[in-house]
Amino acid sequence: MPEPILAVTGVSKTYKGGFTALHDLDLTIHKGEIFALLGPNGAGKTTLISIICGIVTPSTGTIRVAGHDALTDYKAARSRIGLVPQELSVDMFETVLATVTFSRRLFGRSGHSAYIEQVLRDLSLWDKRHAKIMELSGGMKRRVLIAKALAHEPEILFLDEPTAGVDVALRRDMWKLVHRLRERGTTVILTTHYIEEAEEMADRVGVINKGKLLLVDEKTALMQKLGKRELELTVVEPLDAVPDGLERWQLSLANEGKTLRYVFDSTEEDTGIPSLLSALADRHIAFKDLETSKSSLEDIFVELVGERA
Repeated sequence: MPEPILAVTGVSKTYKGGFTALHDLDLTIHKGEIFALLGPNGAGKTTLISIICGIVTPSTGTIRVAGHDALTDYKAARSRIGLVPQELSVDMFETVLATVTFSRRLFGRSGHSAYIEQVLRDLSLWDKRHAKIMELSGGMKRRVLIAKALAHEPEILFLDEPTAGVDVALRRDMWKLVHRLRERGTTVILTTHYIEEAEEMADRVGVINKGKLLLVDEKTALMQKLGKRELELTVVEPLDAVPDGLERWQLSLANEGKTLRYVFDSTEEDTGIPSLLSALADRHIAFKDLETSKSSLEDIFVELVGERA
């Protein structure tokens, strides 16, 4: 198996005041994958990215980026990384083209490049290339940050909360761009607390909370493994309460007593549904509709973070 493009081993970070932001974290990312790091605000997502990008020094551990030690061979490792931070960090008086070209030159690349034109076109910025950053909307400024990060043709692109506070149109554009980048072989790692973002884009998902990586798995496998399903029964006659004798199914009432809800594990051989329907028939509870739905990544995330908080 080829060497992973990113290998984080035993990384922890404790600040001078004694606060530990990361606890002995291991993470391996392979070339060309889209990896989503999910976690609530303050979970340690930005700290981890800052350590990998050389902005923050870890207390313990090693980081290898495209075969380079990020601590002892910082320059080579950093040149493989593009980072789109949460905060705007651009000269507001510079033009879009000058800003992106400067970022490219910082990494020793030639300034005049068809590549930069392509990046600006991909991000719908080409028509704004001569505009000053201060003249742009918030969404356009966010696009400039992405263009800056891509300017030197990095192998790994970090997107730290890429769509926080941006409109739906930009969010969808970014999703398309991420998939295009992956097609070119770029590895994309994004941190987010928007579950839909991970569900839409990621191949694998990691869940981080309180500086600990709780779980890493393929998105589909994760949803199958932990995915509970919900059965909704619409009853003919509204109920005032869950009928006696049905405690084992832990049913709940919704929709003013018109809906009985049952949550079950779809991976179990006995889901409990046949016996539930039989028990309802015994109690002469008729229903006119029955519907099942899968749990979302959000349900799984809430369950994981809640369990291991």
